Amino acid sequence: MSEWGRRRGFLEWTACSDTHQCARLNVPLNYSEPHAEKAVIAIIRYPATVPADSPLYRGPILFNPGGPGGSGVAFIESAGPALAQLVGPEFDIIGFDPRGVARSTPRVSLFETDAERALWPVGPIRDLNASEDAVARHWARAQITGRLASETAASYLPHINTENTARDMLRIVEAHGREKLQYWGFSYGTVLGAVFASIFPDKVERLIIDGVVDTEDYFDTMWANNLIDADKALQTFFDGCFAAGPNGCAFYAPTPEAIAQNLTDLYESVRARPVPVRTASHYGLVDFELLHDTMLSILYAPLVYFDFIPDALAALARGDGGPLLDAIVAAGPRPFECSCDSDKEQFEFLEQAASLAILCNDGRAVPFELDEAERHYKSVAKTSSFGSLFASIRIACSGWPDLPKKHFQGPVGGNTSVPLLLIGNTAGAKGVASGLSSMHSLIRDSQDPVTSLWAAKKTAKAFPKSVVLTQDCAGHSSLAAPSLCTRAYVREYFLSGALPEPDTVCPVLMAGSVFRNEEQETPVGEQETFSANERDVFDAFQAVQRKSWFGPPRFLL
Repeated sequence: MSEWGRRRGFLEWTACSDTHQCARLNVPLNYSEPHAEKAVIAIIRYPATVPADSPLYRGPILFNPGGPGGSGVAFIESAGPALAQLVGPEFDIIGFDPRGVARSTPRVSLFETDAERALWPVGPIRDLNASEDAVARHWARAQITGRLASETAASYLPHINTENTARDMLRIVEAHGREKLQYWGFSYGTVLGAVFASIFPDKVERLIIDGVVDTEDYFDTMWANNLIDADKALQTFFDGCFAAGPNGCAFYAPTPEAIAQNLTDLYESVRARPVPVRTASHYGLVDFELLHDTMLSILYAPLVYFDFIPDALAALARGDGGPLLDAIVAAGPRPFECSCDSDKEQFEFLEQAASLAILCNDGRAVPFELDEAERHYKSVAKTSSFGSLFASIRIACSGWPDLPKKHFQGPVGGNTSVPLLLIGNTAGAKGVASGLSSMHSLIRDSQDPVTSLWAAKKTAKAFPKSVVLTQDCAGHSSLAAPSLCTRAYVREYFLSGALPEPDTVCPVLMAGSVFRNEEQETPVGEQETFSANERDVFDAFQAVQRKSWFGPPRFLL
């Protein structure tokens, strides 16, 4: 993906793979001075199969995978064909790297060399419950990161924020020769979508926000209520493992409560005595921080991850951390390895810097004092057993440069030209839509672990006539599980603007439990009970989920 063409004020598409086209677009770095210095936005397109001059062609849909700091280029590069399967052949599937991120410039970079950039995150404090001095150490590292930002990024840093990215999206739309935005944003992408709809309410053609963040909490730089349903999501693992029985779940115990206690005991075991791992391909330690972070991560996509985690936990309980570390290494980038492809640029750590810049710039200033950091940690830790992971986000901004906050910080809302479609997850819901075959609930009595359904309902009230569609499954956003029902409503909304009836709940496309048991020896998704259409939708959702940005925020601290 090295062929991007020249930087222009219009789109000049260049083939950057057999299936995708790429372009760069000049936009104002500072929209208050539109003729001054420029930012350059990297854009990728998976083209519609319907010709652009056909009356069936419906134009571009812009996507944002989340973050903040997620690369839309990487998302569409990998998931573009699957997303096209979900929305239909009439649309161009468009991804872009938001200003400051990855291939767009200026690119947020706080270090002079790649080695420094790779080494600084090696010893971060991800979990504030990992040690007695974790909060203090995390706070101290935040002061260093803030100073680096002041020293290396002062010329462009004030312009890296969500409002400017929303304005960039309008420029992308206009460069396509269109007046209004079609958009589907996930997780942080819901903040971006809500901001666009608030600033440009008359420029909305279609706008879906999926896995909705509470923007009030986000712009307050609190990150305090993301996890209010996370423990309910974790309970689905305990309940599912128990229901699968000892033959279907290697971490089985006689009751769900006993499984939960065994996990707690395992946390304390690896806290007191981390498990060393050396395999043929890698080495490392499985400690409390790694295990706790992993358990939150798997809740983002139970359909993908619940199948392997019981075996990994059972092995860890026996003192073998290899299976868990194998899975973690396989799922993420390795910081000291570079691609052998000379044309493939490495952006993972740059995205971490951009993530910090966007959320700290967007939000209200965070008090500098360590005492405030300690109070915040204790407060957020009460909301969930995973609170110690998310409490670090606000503290990460405590040393951030004190920049003028002239950009949009809420509240979101407005009378948009077309109502919004919002999507949130819950399981065990009443009134599940009927009439679509072979659909069964994934796991009962669960929620999205990091963006509660109530945030979608709260946001919908700010945009008159908008509707919340509920998907009946565990996990983060509608991509957590395949649903013909959700896909049908999404496609119809993009085609005609039609919304589901209020309080509609969509079941998901499942043929059995996520766990294996005596009656179901075949993993979920490998049964032969799907129709051809169901199989296509199932495979598309799976492809997007496995290639998405989703996971707990990662920072340079």
